[in-house]
Amino acid sequence: MNYTNMNDELRIQEPSSLVDKAETDLLDFFQEQQYKTGDVIPKEVELAVQLGVSRTVVREAMQRLRMRGMVDTKKKRGTVITNPDLLLLLEKTMYPGILDDETLRDIFELRMVLEIGMGDLLFERITQRDIDELYTIVADEPVNTEEVIFDAEKEIRFHGKLYEITGNRTLKRFQRMLLPTFEYVHNSGILKKPVQHKKFVSHRGLVDVLQHGTPETFRNAMRNHFENNFQRIF
Repeated sequence: MNYTNMNDELRIQEPSSLVDKAETDLLDFFQEQQYKTGDVIPKEVELAVQLGVSRTVVREAMQRLRMRGMVDTKKKRGTVITNPDLLLLLEKTMYPGILDDETLRDIFELRMVLEIGMGDLLFERITQRDIDELYTIVADEPVNTEEVIFDAEKEIRFHGKLYEITGNRTLKRFQRMLLPTFEYVHNSGILKKPVQHKKFVSHRGLVDVLQHGTPETFRNAMRNHFENNFQRIF
């Protein structure tokens, strides 16, 4: 991958102000200096000289980076590079009631893509105890579920367990964060189209695949599991 060309493409849109540019330039400077989490960075006056802007501009740009969790001020040390919380800003803005339909569809599709693609992680890390727990979760599932849009509680229990099995903390947190959006989509009327019956795999069927199948058969089964939702969206 040519990162130089990629960076050039990212810079096509010029910053709208001096502070915007200073914020970008600061990040470039930190990267060029190979600063890592915990490293102390120069003082504002030095950064202002480095960037060729006023100290006021640097101060405002640094404040933005603090808000993004990328730098922090430590007593007796100064300002240091921090490990940003990648999902924090997204969590703070994830209010489904104020998102437009297109964004909600995008988020809903993202959830489906994630779950279809998690087969390898699941098969690498799943235990028989996990499978037994999944069978317990689906014990009261209706026999015919082709037209069922499961309520939030059932979705949380079953799909939340799948995220837990992956052992990926970011995935688990992402799933918890998006659950209110899933429920909102179900109740919003966005999924308007009637289901045209095709091959469908229930929650119980997914557990059967985890017990006896492969990552590839799981991906196909999860795709079919979401068939009723795909039918309603597209």
